[in-house]
Amino acid sequence: MELSKTLLLGFIAGVTILIGMPIGRLRRPMPGLRLFLNATAIGVLLFLVWDVFSAAWAPVDDALAAVHEHTGGYAPVLGYGALFAGGLAVGLLALVGYDRHMSRQTARYSKLGPGAMSIHERPQRGALSIAAWSPARRLALLIAVGIGLHNFAEGLAIGQSAARNEIGLATMLVIGFALHNATEGFGIVAPLAADQDIDGERRIPGWGFLLAMAAIGGGPTFIGTWIGHGFTSEAVSVVFLTLAAGSIIYVVTQLLGIAARAKRPDLLAYGLLLGLLAGFATDAIITAAGV
Repeated sequence: MELSKTLLLGFIAGVTILIGMPIGRLRRPMPGLRLFLNATAIGVLLFLVWDVFSAAWAPVDDALAAVHEHTGGYAPVLGYGALFAGGLAVGLLALVGYDRHMSRQTARYSKLGPGAMSIHERPQRGALSIAAWSPARRLALLIAVGIGLHNFAEGLAIGQSAARNEIGLATMLVIGFALHNATEGFGIVAPLAADQDIDGERRIPGWGFLLAMAAIGGGPTFIGTWIGHGFTSEAVSVVFLTLAAGSIIYVVTQLLGIAARAKRPDLLAYGLLLGLLAGFATDAIITAAGV
């Protein structure tokens, strides 16, 4: 398949992340609705953790099977295993360090006095501007980064199948990943439903912010498709998948903390169920392609 047509497929697969973005601009979501949205986002992300780990571990599993059948050695096992462990460690611990750095920057702002609160409304540059964001917006950014890493690996799969002229497979992948991204967009904006200023008023994100989060989360699908069309590497896929897994796990722990403080296990269970079922339902489309 031509590169231009392949890139169009990657764009279609990634752009559907925009579908969930308007939820972030709900003006007065009820407390119960906010908790339910948070729980549903956890369900979607938990599915992604399973999905990512399944794909990232497959090369290690295949290498171990080859050792068992005496058709391969331990070098691929150790190599893929090291990439798996290294990517997971970097994805998880890098966000821990990043979050601590942002906390220190936020504490620096708090020493500036009451007038510093207006910093939320003023454009800034660099890391300090992100530190001035509300916790909900920083969490949305972390979710977008984790999903973006995952979507880059998905884009590689689309590009590689198109490069091999497997048109039917590429088309089914695009349909499945497009549905995936629609639910993932919702996961990015779910924390924003509880975003409030110091007066308890709802802080509604602008369209610019939502589009930026969509670009971070969905844009890598397009980039991965472009790279995958001319470059195939199972090792690269393992690295990006495990980076995504580590970052998503960290985000899930943050969202679970929010859910635990609310003390509404019923809403948590309902939201988790809906998010998980949505993830597996969209994955069924990809499975139908024989992947």
